[in-house]
Amino acid sequence: MESIWTAETEIKRREPLSGNLETEVVVIGAGLTGILTAYYLKQAGILPLVLEADRIGSGQTKNTTAKITSQHGLIYHRLIQTFGREMAAHYAMANENAIGAYERLIQEKGIVCDFTKDIACLYSEVEEDILRQEAWAAESLGIKASFGKECALPFPVAGVTKFEHQARFHPLKFLSAMAEEVSVYEQTKVLEVKEQLVETDKGCVRAEHIVFAAHFPFINVPGYYFAKMYQELSYVVALKGAGRMDGMYLGIDEGGFSFRPQGELLLLGGGKHRTGQNKKGGQYEILREMAEIFYPGCQESACWSAQDCMTLDGIPYIGRFSEKRPNWYIATGFGKWGMTSAMVSAHILTAMITGQDCPEADIFSPRRKVTAKAVKELVCHGAYTIKGLAKHFLPPGEGEILPNCPHMGCRLEWNPDEQSYDCPCHGSRFDQEGKLIDGPAQTDCQKRYPNLEK
Repeated sequence: MESIWTAETEIKRREPLSGNLETEVVVIGAGLTGILTAYYLKQAGILPLVLEADRIGSGQTKNTTAKITSQHGLIYHRLIQTFGREMAAHYAMANENAIGAYERLIQEKGIVCDFTKDIACLYSEVEEDILRQEAWAAESLGIKASFGKECALPFPVAGVTKFEHQARFHPLKFLSAMAEEVSVYEQTKVLEVKEQLVETDKGCVRAEHIVFAAHFPFINVPGYYFAKMYQELSYVVALKGAGRMDGMYLGIDEGGFSFRPQGELLLLGGGKHRTGQNKKGGQYEILREMAEIFYPGCQESACWSAQDCMTLDGIPYIGRFSEKRPNWYIATGFGKWGMTSAMVSAHILTAMITGQDCPEADIFSPRRKVTAKAVKELVCHGAYTIKGLAKHFLPPGEGEILPNCPHMGCRLEWNPDEQSYDCPCHGSRFDQEGKLIDGPAQTDCQKRYPNLEK
């Protein structure tokens, strides 16, 4: 199952690291966050290098629905109530500025990546007041937002909150062009980080500053991000013959869907669940059934899933990795909003590393105040972890691999939709052979019989 972005783009290969190096900044991860951070550091007069375990864009960037938007679900009213108007405005403006930064880069460098200005909409089939409230909150923070009832969806709605001046693009075409601006070493897996030394399977890199931009941090201590995040899977089908749609739409109701045009295709998304919690499967089938209801006679051209890091309070962690490691930096927990969050991260981390003032960093700080929502999510997340760890001691059943995650030992669960073994504790994923798909695990699953070759 391959995304339309991957099918349409081939990024030039880079050589792996070939020995030991020293540099000012090393960035771990060559997705959109890592490449943009390296680019802006270079613009600021620093020559960073990027280390990538696989290929450029081989992580979560290739699976996004590629919305460049400051509309991140029902968030702005909650931010005002929880953090106050000033910090809420920092979140809003950081993401609005990210949209403009993408547009400027694309225009200045002449990048052909299907960049299109569009509206981003939240919709509900039953709720009206909550959408009006969100529109008011966003507008009060400086976003061009409004509430209405007219929309391009193929069914009636109770209301729609619209954000103007948003955008969408082809993420890998953009990433391919931006990767030409920086130094990247592919097929170079980071094994360990100690103080200012990054150890890889191809050599060591010593750096004054180290940026972790590899989705879910693989280092557990310090930081303890494994306790402050979980991962969530969602699914997408690309449809032909669904007609043209203006606007990008996200449902706020339980089981709501997302709609996003891309050329002659329409991307229909949904089926979200915590990674490791999909024993029965059927997520793609639900999307296919709904596609036929919404757009009779349409045809599927591709399907794929995306995995997102979810923080306890729904806000990314962008800033210093830990008080104990002031020269380590982190960008993670983007939820469903990786495109704007990648650009926000690049600007915040560049400012921090170069010693510039960055007022909006407060709302994204990993050391921000703990909210009531975060405490509730921490208890829930802890329960999943305890359950997964407890299953570690049960008999391992049949199969060629030992179904315990090499990250922290949680019992893996089979995902029939993706044909993968998924960790319900922290979201690591493995294929049928036990080969690592997604971290934070760093190694493949252990074979039941080490000498067995399939």
